[in-house]
Amino acid sequence: MTDYTVLLARISARARDEGGPLLAPITVTELVAAESLLGFALHPLLADVYRQVADGGFGPDYQLLRLLDGDAETVVSAYLTNRATGAGTEWAWPEGVVPILTWGCGMYACVDCRSDEGTVLLFEPNPGDPDAAWFIDTPSLAQWLEHYLDDTGWWVAAEEGEDVDDMPLWPHTRERAD
Repeated sequence: MTDYTVLLARISARARDEGGPLLAPITVTELVAAESLLGFALHPLLADVYRQVADGGFGPDYQLLRLLDGDAETVVSAYLTNRATGAGTEWAWPEGVVPILTWGCGMYACVDCRSDEGTVLLFEPNPGDPDAAWFIDTPSLAQWLEHYLDDTGWWVAAEEGEDVDDMPLWPHTRERAD
């Protein structure tokens, strides 16, 4: 098991520096409830972020979604809604891939909870092709969080007008969209 202590401390410091009070971290009971509703365990680092930093409300642009409870969309509600809405269609949402942040316009940053690294995916449905809507944003959640900490993510480059069309397609879309 990887020790994320230093990374979590850096994330917590950055989140506090962004201003405004942080939401309280989730409890073990809330984590168990969320995972029960999802039907699988969150990636360990993602669970640690929610358990040790805050229940969303920080991060790049629109900020991380709350995990389970909230007035707006949450990780659990977005996953369950997307799984149900796309079920049986070519837009079926892949099993084990949770949305953690909305970029707007139907786009999400998502974590593949079935991958050891917690691969972060970009869901970009706007071109209209379900076979070309899932991209590998970053090979691991730890790297994605480092990009957030260092302001080096693609979203920073996009805000500065740079072309960010070089993300590879995620090859597991069809096999995981049962």
